[in-house]
Amino acid sequence: MTKYRIIGNMTGNSMDAIDLVLTEFDDDGTMQDICRLSKPYDKDMQQRVESLRTRSFNRTRKEIEALPDFQDVHDDYIRQIAACINEMCHLNGIDKSSIDAIGFHGKTLDHNPPSKAKFDGSAPYTLQMGSGQMLADLTGIAVVYDFRSDFIMSGFEGAPLVAPHNARISSLEGDGCYYNGGNTSNFAIIRGGKAILSADSGPFNEYTDNYVRLHTQDMFDKDGRYGYDGKLDKELLQKLFDFGRSYYETKLPKSGDPAYYHKDEIFAYVAAQNIKFADAVHTFEYFAAYIAAQGLTLVPDEIDISPNFILFGGGWKNPIVYNSFASLLQGKAFVLEEHKEQFAKLCSRFTNPPQIFASRFGDYMEARLFADLAYHKLTDKPWILPETEAAWHNIVCGVVAYPGQNLPHDYLCRAAKGWQQK
Repeated sequence: MTKYRIIGNMTGNSMDAIDLVLTEFDDDGTMQDICRLSKPYDKDMQQRVESLRTRSFNRTRKEIEALPDFQDVHDDYIRQIAACINEMCHLNGIDKSSIDAIGFHGKTLDHNPPSKAKFDGSAPYTLQMGSGQMLADLTGIAVVYDFRSDFIMSGFEGAPLVAPHNARISSLEGDGCYYNGGNTSNFAIIRGGKAILSADSGPFNEYTDNYVRLHTQDMFDKDGRYGYDGKLDKELLQKLFDFGRSYYETKLPKSGDPAYYHKDEIFAYVAAQNIKFADAVHTFEYFAAYIAAQGLTLVPDEIDISPNFILFGGGWKNPIVYNSFASLLQGKAFVLEEHKEQFAKLCSRFTNPPQIFASRFGDYMEARLFADLAYHKLTDKPWILPETEAAWHNIVCGVVAYPGQNLPHDYLCRAAKGWQQK
């Protein structure tokens, strides 16, 4: 039996840490984690990437690469990931020659999928930063990367990609609604070991993390300690939904991006209304749970929603978010007047009272996802999403860079804005 040992890497939109996991895959579909490492970013790196992301919005590859700090930010980003990979191998006595590949997501700077592009008549694109070639050269390990581009260039959303990985894990954790709480929330409905539907819902950690970073030295609201001192501001809750209404009400499947959430306008509104810090944090945390539940109200009637919810992603560790989500699914929490009928209908769709629990694979789910994607590329297996299966379209996604191969011009992904003109 052939075994593949692959390091999965994820640096999400929250930019709170570099997450790594070394996973071993067998031909029969089983997998086992060997070791893990999570390394927090310092605030300076987080701010530099956030600034670059803001200035990259709706720009072409040429325009972004011309930004005066682009190359420095990019190279520092890759060097930090490479250093973490080398450190994880050293700490765990892993011979790097035994590793087949690194599955590398890259840093998303912008995302304009078909579900959004159709509203303004623009052309779909996606934008991830990260040279697989540079990472391969610095680690001495082959890198599989640029997974989203293949889906965008084939007419699909390009995110979320986690559903097939959730389906693989369901053999151990059972059917249900697998819900990710990162910068953006997304879910996958898994039944019979198969992904039936997957989609992004909306902002999860985006508001809370950035607001806490703006006003404190902390990177996030650990254990909800700031939010516990506040209360729900119902007017702010309404404003939060109104600011992103066009996105939140978009039919499924859809994928999101922090640019859709109007963070700066929201924070300006909070300041203008003199909303207390703790009340703003509490309301942002409640809104994370609210949008996660609201996304479920968009699931078509013909698709059953399992009452089993398997949670993964660091955002669910916040007790205010977790408890608010549970209360919303039970019909026991505050709902905006315009959504009362929607949420009541959602609660009536559960055949049994909702059961919510944390995935045993949750902390490194997204990092392992990219190891799994790399495994599929190396074995020439398609990554089958619900929407690609419905369209009878099989996609083997990703690009492979080998140490010393000298792949040119791979600082940004293939489906960056303007890819259609090539």
